Amino acid sequence: MSRTECRSCGAALEAPFLDLGAMPPSNAYLPMEGGVEQSFPLRLRRCPACLLVQIDHDVPPDILFSDYAYFSSYSDSWLAHAQRFAEAAVGRFGLDAHSFVVELASNDGYLLRNFVAAGIPCLGVEPSDTVAAAARAIGVPTEEMFFGRNTAADILARYRPADLIVANNVLAHVPDLNDFVAGIALLLGKEGVLSVEFPHLATMLEKVAFDTVYHEHYSYFSLLAVERCFERHGLFLFDAERLSTHGGSLRLSAGKTPRPATPGLQSVRDEEAVLRLDTPEPYRAFADKVGAVRTGLLAFLTEAKGAGRRVVGYGAAAKGNTLLNYCGVSEADLPFVADRNPHKQNKRLPGSHIPIVVPERIAEARPDYVLILPWNLEAEVTAQLAFVRGWGGRFVTPIPRLRVK
Repeated sequence: MSRTECRSCGAALEAPFLDLGAMPPSNAYLPMEGGVEQSFPLRLRRCPACLLVQIDHDVPPDILFSDYAYFSSYSDSWLAHAQRFAEAAVGRFGLDAHSFVVELASNDGYLLRNFVAAGIPCLGVEPSDTVAAAARAIGVPTEEMFFGRNTAADILARYRPADLIVANNVLAHVPDLNDFVAGIALLLGKEGVLSVEFPHLATMLEKVAFDTVYHEHYSYFSLLAVERCFERHGLFLFDAERLSTHGGSLRLSAGKTPRPATPGLQSVRDEEAVLRLDTPEPYRAFADKVGAVRTGLLAFLTEAKGAGRRVVGYGAAAKGNTLLNYCGVSEADLPFVADRNPHKQNKRLPGSHIPIVVPERIAEARPDYVLILPWNLEAEVTAQLAFVRGWGGRFVTPIPRLRVK
């Protein structure tokens, strides 16, 4: 379904400033043989009223998340990030055995397991049955459901108001933003704290991270847009932290009563003012840079093939699928993509149909180049695949510009 009105404030959207073409949902992995595939338009528009950047074609959530295959626990750096947050939150917010922590889109228990270990009551809300089952298997209480106002009322009736609600990298996945935020406002205790993390729009523009654009991400947030949405529902920001996760993210803290803004929050406000995110210019420049990324990657692959050099991929990440499909890369260019996640192995990438194999295949193939698709995890991946340098292999990252190391 295509939309012309803002999913946050209802104002008329501007014309698309980025059109990546039609492609399948980025997590719709295919079996090795057969499989039915649907493609949908992937375009970005900006709301001139509340400044929310969003896609203009909504794919129904049951298509996107019915067999969601992203498991947070397969990223070592993400597990460490979650543990640091949990330890800090316990001290900062005074959480103990009498508290109640709720995580929305809790995935496989990667974060809440730290609260379970600390003896703090918690509940995960996760719509994907596959990853919810993985969370329960490690002792994390998890319920399979999409979150919104009705879900919040149900949890409130059976449990109690939350002292801490965590929503990491989920806001972007929500088609009905107002219902989701209204649910948070209902479930959050009077003195409770909401902690949200999301890739920062400013960083996406700066790093040309268009590969974070996919159908599962309905919205792309600046601090400006989040603040306007939250205040509409009686939630007030008081802190902001810049994070390195997902190439550059924000962690915002909010509550039901206004508190003095921290220097961190004011710093992000100042940054967005300098970048002029409330004007059309940064978005036009971004679209031009996206085109240059495609030109650079295709030129590299063509040159490598012409010279008889072999290129393989690493990381069957959603962001890689946006990149490959926008650039028109196929199995003829990348014979396979290796990934640690067994739920993705022995399948094919959506759109490009490139086979997903076990990481051991890289050592067998001894390629000249490994294209790192989750480029934000470059340090982690190059450490895992250090053996590639043993035969003179090199690593390639495509964004924000092509680099060979």
